[in-house]
Amino acid sequence: MKGRVFILVIVFVTAFSACRNSSKKNDEFRLAGSETMHEAIVPDNDFNLDFSVGFSSPIEIANLLQVRGVPFSQRYLASSLEASNQVSSFDKALAMGILGANLGYLNIYEKTGNSIEVLASIKKLAEGINVGQFFDFETIKRLSLSKSNLDSLLFLSVDSYNKIDRYLTDNNRGQLSALIITGAWIEAQYLATQVIKQYPDDLLRDRIGEQKQFLNDLIRMMEPYCNLDRQYAGLCSKLKEISDKYDDIEISFTEGEPVSMEQDGGLVITQTETSEVEMTDKQLEDIIKITEKIRNALIVNK
Repeated sequence: MKGRVFILVIVFVTAFSACRNSSKKNDEFRLAGSETMHEAIVPDNDFNLDFSVGFSSPIEIANLLQVRGVPFSQRYLASSLEASNQVSSFDKALAMGILGANLGYLNIYEKTGNSIEVLASIKKLAEGINVGQFFDFETIKRLSLSKSNLDSLLFLSVDSYNKIDRYLTDNNRGQLSALIITGAWIEAQYLATQVIKQYPDDLLRDRIGEQKQFLNDLIRMMEPYCNLDRQYAGLCSKLKEISDKYDDIEISFTEGEPVSMEQDGGLVITQTETSEVEMTDKQLEDIIKITEKIRNALIVNK
């Protein structure tokens, strides 16, 4: 997908933005054991998914919760999701996104010792879609156990997912990258909507409302794959169910003053903006319910 912006939604800092430009597709390359029908699909449109508008990453959500004093809770994790029960490439890629979001949540709250099991599951899933070689499990495991360098842990995890995405996309398996993104977004949305039930917060409420625009783009990204099989069709239908609950929510953006800062020896100017979300309590309640229903359906073991 030429020029597509891939944001590492799994375990990165809140100033999330990682771009790559893949201008070549290798139509001849085939992986042993790959699912030929699925992995030969390349979208005709050069659709750019804009992660800079409305998107809140799992790390951003987890960081917001920590700053607001929300305590860590194991019950928010997808503990029932077993890597060994994920059979198809679809299942494995989607689960990688979900568990990656869990990993980010654990790391932000410095529960890194508890993340080893999640890391092992992610490694198994990555190997299942033939991208395990890009996941430096031993180093990430060592950093997790040491609890000494969160920045290095986050960077290495991000780098692994970035390599996986680039490899999948360059080899006409971009639908698996789309599934990883979707899984991570659904899990982050679930985390935010579960927390706000117990810890009401205006900023978190706005972050949930702002997902309307990103979700619309996420659906557009998935559209080329919706007819691949019943699993893809089912996921597209689920995303539409969530989107329907956002229909009457209004979001307006106001540009602020540009902010200048030095970065890598140069001057970087960033355009700031603020958003205003008009969302009723009933609309929020509906979003919470549908998100919980769909997320829980996705983590049921086969």
